[in-house]
Amino acid sequence: MRRGPKALVAPVGLALLAATGAACGAGASASRTAGTLTVAASVAPIANIVENVVGVRDRVVGLIPEGVDSHTFEPSPETARTLAGAEVIFLNGLHLEDPTLKLARSNSKKGALIVLLGDRTITPAEYAYDFTFPKDKGDPNPHLWMDPRSARRYAEIVRDTMVRRDPRGAATYRANEARFAAVIDRLDPAVAASISSIPPHQRKLLTYHDSFAYFSRRYGIPVLGAVQPTDFSEPSPREVQALVEQVRASHVPAIFGSEVFPSTVLQEVARETGARYVDKLRDDELPGPPSSPAHTYVGLMVEDVTTMTRALGGDPSPLAAIPTSNSYERRAA
Repeated sequence: MRRGPKALVAPVGLALLAATGAACGAGASASRTAGTLTVAASVAPIANIVENVVGVRDRVVGLIPEGVDSHTFEPSPETARTLAGAEVIFLNGLHLEDPTLKLARSNSKKGALIVLLGDRTITPAEYAYDFTFPKDKGDPNPHLWMDPRSARRYAEIVRDTMVRRDPRGAATYRANEARFAAVIDRLDPAVAASISSIPPHQRKLLTYHDSFAYFSRRYGIPVLGAVQPTDFSEPSPREVQALVEQVRASHVPAIFGSEVFPSTVLQEVARETGARYVDKLRDDELPGPPSSPAHTYVGLMVEDVTTMTRALGGDPSPLAAIPTSNSYERRAA
């Protein structure tokens, strides 16, 4: 993103994985036969939402490798080649992938569709601004997909876009989106029930990265703060001390880090406050290996909510009944 002090250039190996779809949430995309169209998508959860709508009819290619900070990712020559070969490109928007969007606009083939899912899901009046994404910096929090209702809307936009681009596949896209929507309609109340089971005085989030703004709004779990500053650097000693005081005052039993970006700062806060440090939350990396049934957007949500609910003293059992595997039809239409 344009705010970062130094953009992270993806290593060649990671970029190549992104181009083949093996590293960015396209799940079975790398191993299945190429379909009617090549469809590019940004971060792994979005790539998986797209995959659940297009199914085996089209080839989904991830653009941003898992384990790479999507906010500071700079597209590589392989990214450019992937974009140049795609008929449809789905990005989150809301300034999450500005360098990739710029490249897509200059490097995509004639007639390719570029769709910004977030920009078509909420209005500026609904933007969330917070610790890492303050309003005075101009860009809203882009993590809409952490609210399952937005993920459902993303799938609807993907469906309508693909029907317009590939009318012969309309029945497939509509049926696949309906299956995905049915899973989301079960996931949403299960998440709500799990979060509601956390004792109210413990129902608070302190995280490494500020990715739960829309999740917080949906499920009524306040975000106390995030460690990562607006420029994506490490926090200052004064900011760390403020976090320590905040945790002590709120008496939360657990604070949450990321598997992708281990935080010595949160470990320090945990030591000083006695809170448990849980480094298992994720927002753009899918759980398990690509072959795992839980290596999906739904799997990400179930794992995250299970982790935070248990750590904060609640009961995540409503999530046990949610199927995490991809929901699309496994035969080509």
